[in-house]
Amino acid sequence: MKHILIDCDPGHDDALAIMTAFAYPEHLHILGVTTVGGNQTLEKVTTNAKNILEFIGAEIPLAKGQKEPLVKALNTGEQAHGDSGMDGPYFDGKDYPVVSENAVRFLYEKILSCPEKVTIVALAPLTNIALLLKVYPEIKEKIECISMMGGGISHGNCTELAEFNIYVDPEAAHIVFHSGIPIVMSGLDVTEKAVITVQEIEELKNKGRVSHLVFELLKFYNESGKQFGFIDSPVHDLCAIEYLLAPEIFSGTDWYVDVITDDGCARGQTFADLRALSGHEPKYMY
Repeated sequence: MKHILIDCDPGHDDALAIMTAFAYPEHLHILGVTTVGGNQTLEKVTTNAKNILEFIGAEIPLAKGQKEPLVKALNTGEQAHGDSGMDGPYFDGKDYPVVSENAVRFLYEKILSCPEKVTIVALAPLTNIALLLKVYPEIKEKIECISMMGGGISHGNCTELAEFNIYVDPEAAHIVFHSGIPIVMSGLDVTEKAVITVQEIEELKNKGRVSHLVFELLKFYNESGKQFGFIDSPVHDLCAIEYLLAPEIFSGTDWYVDVITDDGCARGQTFADLRALSGHEPKYMY
């Protein structure tokens, strides 16, 4: 049993990750969900998280986090996720409680009170996580690892070199990457190979309440993905959860990974030290 905290910015693929984690209570104990400005504004992604948690009948505490990156203004991803941040399905507007407006403090208290080490599942810009580690550095000892979706070694998607989650707040990513906490990084090199086909999406239609919701989410996401050259749909954020459920389906390499925070065309780029005799301690990534 792993005790996890999910930090997210729903997002179609965030929604899939949350629902999948919720479906395996015998393996994953979800201590809480936190939101951060990313795919859309904090208010919109928090509404999306509330809608998903209410829809699946969850009783998981939800906390709102940072609305802006550490340094720059927020750059949202409505091109991929629509104006709501999770366009496609219709929700009935039933409310879901937000237990805290301070996700950083919420994360600290949840980790501190857990009798075992906690895994953070990071599916968004790393602003909340970076602030947690800066404000409460002693909490590092209680974090088993960070399983994150973000970055890419060979290419980006938000820019030619930078993946969206890292590009939005590279300063936060730099703090997290240098925290000393073990990191499992599911970057674009992996997540763009983890796809659901158009036929598989269609097979979810009218198969049940939750399956149909997933169909509605992926139907929009698949159509949106065509503008970026995708035929089938990468399920990016889901990889960070799937690794915790079935690590044997992945392969990985220990590398030192860092992020460029300078202004310019490489801002937000993640890069690995691939030298045979690297002078750096490796961080685990895919």
